Amino acid sequence: MTDTARQATRLDAISGHYDRWLLGVACALACLGVVMVGSSSISIAIDYGVGPFHYLVRHVAFLAVGVGLAVWLMRTELKTVEHYNHWLLLGCVALLLAVFIPGLGNEVNGARRWINLGVSSFQAVEAVKLLYIIWLASYLKRYSDEVTATWSAMLKPLGVAGLLVVLLVLQPDFGSLSLILAITGGMLVLGGVNMPRMFGPVLVGLPLLAVVAIAEPYRVRRLTSFLDPWADPFNSGYQLTNALMAVGRGEWFGVGLGGSVQKLSYLPEAHTDFILAVIAEELGFVGVCTVIGLYAMLVGRALWVGLKCVEMRRYFAGYCAFGIALWIGLQSFVSIGVNLGLLPTKGLTLPLVSSGGSSVLMTCAALGVLLRVSYELDRAQRQVARLRGEAMQPSTGVPPTAQPLPSVAKPAAAASAKAARGTSRLRQRIEPVLGRTGA
Repeated sequence: MTDTARQATRLDAISGHYDRWLLGVACALACLGVVMVGSSSISIAIDYGVGPFHYLVRHVAFLAVGVGLAVWLMRTELKTVEHYNHWLLLGCVALLLAVFIPGLGNEVNGARRWINLGVSSFQAVEAVKLLYIIWLASYLKRYSDEVTATWSAMLKPLGVAGLLVVLLVLQPDFGSLSLILAITGGMLVLGGVNMPRMFGPVLVGLPLLAVVAIAEPYRVRRLTSFLDPWADPFNSGYQLTNALMAVGRGEWFGVGLGGSVQKLSYLPEAHTDFILAVIAEELGFVGVCTVIGLYAMLVGRALWVGLKCVEMRRYFAGYCAFGIALWIGLQSFVSIGVNLGLLPTKGLTLPLVSSGGSSVLMTCAALGVLLRVSYELDRAQRQVARLRGEAMQPSTGVPPTAQPLPSVAKPAAAASAKAARGTSRLRQRIEPVLGRTGA
């Protein structure tokens, strides 16, 4: 075996470590969710006659399956996931179309958002969020130069997002379509898109989004009730007024775990969309700040991991981390804002905390991908440190600053640079930067 082959074998033998901050915060949110779902769902379960711990057992079961899915993705190489990026995009469209198939799609309260799996229903858009983020991360890696320099490369992901938005309007699901548009815009900015070019699509899209928002009477009622929920506290403002009463009753330290009054059939969806109101009532201002702090740590750490990946030219991994951070950050922000009366009511759950099988499963899957990103980042850093250490050995008689890297380093670096640039067809290469503002 040659020295180059032996050195490559040594590098392949180096393993990485999963980010402890990401893993710890995710576990803390999952544990908090189990406790609060158990506390907030007992009264609702009794009202439906399904046993006091029905929703708790269901939540734990979905969480267990989600953890298994996360572990599987944590052990899957990102290059394997990236290889199927085009199939993932087709999967997004297929899932959103499947809800309209008679016998397969379920209609609840006038909305067709669920796929009947026999033992349970699955909300298709929850899987679409993750699959779309992975596809968009692969696209930004392959066409990073074109996205910063041409209109067509920038408009393609916006067109794909527009297709998904149309399918979500037909369901309808205004909250999820807004989230997908926000994730698309955020990932394009973090991927180095030319900022002045973004103003055109934004100026066109905002009026269209406003038209969609006011096209349905129930959305208009949500907007008006959000502005003054006490004007009609027993009809359009019922959810928000009860949520605000729960928040106000909690004061600084809450009334104690299990002591909520609003969850006793007063606050609708107390174990799903409005679980933060129950947290505020039982754990108080301190509990709400703790929840916000945990999400801030999770999102901030994910963005940091993504930035480190981009700095090491691991663009696909970095953009995946950016997308998942945007997803969790934006969805938690909207859910918290709705519970505190800062945003109009939307049917978005609190990730990992709210009860909901589809949301729990796919959030766990997303965190599995994120942890895999952190693992491969740590492994790459260790491999680079090994190469630099071998290059700086004093036995060669060459000063450390002047000594070249071993022969395996140059092919590896060239291959990495080629993979990072993808299939770009521009003659002049421009390295992507976060939020490029030049022409």
